[in-house]
Amino acid sequence: MVAWAIYPKDAVKVAKGAPKSRASSENAERFFCGECGTGLFYISETYLPGKIDVASATLDEPESIGAPTAVVQTGERIAWAADIHTLPEFVRYPGMS
Repeated sequence: MVAWAIYPKDAVKVAKGAPKSRASSENAERFFCGECGTGLFYISETYLPGKIDVASATLDEPESIGAPTAVVQTGERIAWAADIHTLPEFVRYPGMS
């Protein structure tokens, strides 16, 4: 699961390196780091015209964008994901302090 942040395309600048891209469907292009493969952003003029969907965890200061305001793309959500917020939480991994 990932949290995305939507911006106007011209508001996003890559500070270092040159992302690689791949057409993930006929309507979308996904961009990733050419060094490590981390997913960076998604562009679809069909679904998000003029916008770029940025993986929030890749931002230098993800807390600065505020809390999510919606849950989207739930059409194919696995049933158990609807209640994932009720599961126990661990700072790192279960059994580690």
